[in-house]
Amino acid sequence: MAHVSTPVAATSSQVAMPKQTFALASLTTLFFMWGFITCLNDILIPYLKGMFSLNYTQAMLIQFCFFGAYFVMSIPAGKLVSRIGYQFGIVVGLVVAAIGCALFYPAAVAHVYELFLLALFVLASGITILQVSANPYVSVLGPQKTASSRLTMTQAFNSLGTTVAPIFGGWLILTEVSHATAEQVKFPYLMLSASLLVLALIFAFLKLPKLGREADNEAEHQDLEDFVDLGSVWQYRHLILGAVGIFVYVGAEVAIGSFLVGFLTLDNIAGLTDKEAAHYISYYFAGAMIGRFIGALVMQKFNAGKVLACHGLLAVVLIIVAMTGEGSLAMWAILLVGLCNSIMFPTIFSLALHGLGKYTSKGSGILCLAIVGGAIIPLMQGMLADSIGVQLALLLPIACYLYITYFALSGSKVVSQNRHS
Repeated sequence: MAHVSTPVAATSSQVAMPKQTFALASLTTLFFMWGFITCLNDILIPYLKGMFSLNYTQAMLIQFCFFGAYFVMSIPAGKLVSRIGYQFGIVVGLVVAAIGCALFYPAAVAHVYELFLLALFVLASGITILQVSANPYVSVLGPQKTASSRLTMTQAFNSLGTTVAPIFGGWLILTEVSHATAEQVKFPYLMLSASLLVLALIFAFLKLPKLGREADNEAEHQDLEDFVDLGSVWQYRHLILGAVGIFVYVGAEVAIGSFLVGFLTLDNIAGLTDKEAAHYISYYFAGAMIGRFIGALVMQKFNAGKVLACHGLLAVVLIIVAMTGEGSLAMWAILLVGLCNSIMFPTIFSLALHGLGKYTSKGSGILCLAIVGGAIIPLMQGMLADSIGVQLALLLPIACYLYITYFALSGSKVVSQNRHS
């Protein structure tokens, strides 16, 4: 999905280092793993909802705790990585995430919902540390001119993780949600915990360049220390509107994914069982993965703002069809929104940072903190679903995509008052 990273000042010696094929392959597994783990939340929601007889608002606390960790932990994670470097930052992130996964076992034994939420917060904190460490590391593992292609490749594996996770989760966790038991969640998360610890051991002993520490990059450290003093970065109207765009985009994407099982089990939509519906989440995220490759080609020839606006408007149309329709038409309409999501995050991000000059890194930090939309908007949609129903609650994502369309056509324009760069 989205990523949180600190700016990288790679020296010529770092850029010219020898090929790190095994290191890059190992980093790619990280992108796959956190995409996989993040998407498992969409399976956990119906599972825990059935296990604890929760309403939708209570169930959405799962995403609130998970994405809230991004907001709470991103700056502390950046400061930690500036002290210990990218490689050991990855190791710490993997260990913390493994602890979070392992905490699902006592939470299941104790049968306490709040313990599950704590486990999710710890798990997401580890993933935040991972993202702060791994994204810049990928960019320096080879020539600077091919950095973008390496990041695109690793992000594609992140999407692969989100595509595979619903199949895995539906098979191992969602058997019969109405009779959900603690045993269904113990084994999958213990497996994930063990896998993360194995990766931590691999990264602890890999011979990689020592990058990211305070002594190696004083400028990066200073940027983190001064983060709270954002200065005149707030003068950039398109940056602030872009931060709102990131907030509503991540929120809408997570909210729709979180409600897919509930939506597809409605009698007037598909009438599927929870386990059957879980498999269809893969179509939603596979659309995003395919769309990234298509979008990358399209935006080489067309204006990024116009492409973003088209995707936003198409998402609005599809959600209206899903909200007002029935049967297969409504089902496939909501699943196709994943295709619209594909290019949104990177496009909003780049448009918001355009023309910021020396404030680019601080602007990037603001945009990354806006990922907290994944915590707030699903919770708001849960409240709506409890009051007016799952289908009508789609009004909230419609509002989100309408805002994205506005940002694409108007809000992303750099106005003349932004003179400082």
